[in-house]
Amino acid sequence: MEIRTFGVVGSGQMGSGIAQVAAASGLRVIMSDINEDCTAKGLADIEKNLKRSVEKGKISTEQCQEVLTRLNTTTDLQDMATADFVVEAAVEMEELKFSIFRELDAICPDHVILASNTSSIPIGRIAAQTQRPDKVIGMHFMNPVPVMKLVEVIRGLATSEETFNITWQLSKKFNKTPAEANDYPGFIANRILLPMINEAIYCLYHGVGKAEDIDTVMKLGMNHPMGPLALADLIGLDTCLAIMETLHSGFKDSKYRPCPLLRKYVETGWLGRKSGRGFYQY
Repeated sequence: MEIRTFGVVGSGQMGSGIAQVAAASGLRVIMSDINEDCTAKGLADIEKNLKRSVEKGKISTEQCQEVLTRLNTTTDLQDMATADFVVEAAVEMEELKFSIFRELDAICPDHVILASNTSSIPIGRIAAQTQRPDKVIGMHFMNPVPVMKLVEVIRGLATSEETFNITWQLSKKFNKTPAEANDYPGFIANRILLPMINEAIYCLYHGVGKAEDIDTVMKLGMNHPMGPLALADLIGLDTCLAIMETLHSGFKDSKYRPCPLLRKYVETGWLGRKSGRGFYQY
């Protein structure tokens, strides 16, 4: 099946990044969100990223304009009826994702593959919301999407080989490196990453070290490009909490219990970079 039109549900940090790489690969893109303010911000973020690439000499002004002409925004999910492949990139809330997939299942033609950029929610549970579980798959991009090369491709129990192969090849078309993960909470990336971040938060909570020192140890001692607390701020502390809760609920293992300090920050509205305050001030 040839993919010509690519749909993205959600125009936030992840959704706009996915839309950008899809448009840069030559596909027509439809990016949707709940209102025009959201889609306008997503489009502005894409333009900002592309102009930065022009300034660095990575692409030409003409290439920048070509990518932008392939992007279309909408606030009507019904417009996804014209897409050949749709990725959901909404916030990490299970019921919201379930609702979106039920709607997409009713809107999109039967041949359309429905993918989720979920960080941790099992694909089988999402697929069960549709009448096409064989065409539901996980396509987990890393943040920031235009820069990071990895895409986790996760098949549920019912995902067909054809769906998997199309998604795998599409990842390559986006100039990404796909890696296959089985359908367990958190998959590979976040089953390893988030407990590490959570443990770093426990270190801060217990007074083992200050935020700056914890991050310095991990950067210089473990050769990480970014410390775990700074990375948590980039990801969004609400997203970190949601992933830890999914892991804790899915495995019923106390080692995945979210740190109380993480929950406290989220409840206070300190969500990281996007709110101006997390473990650091921005």
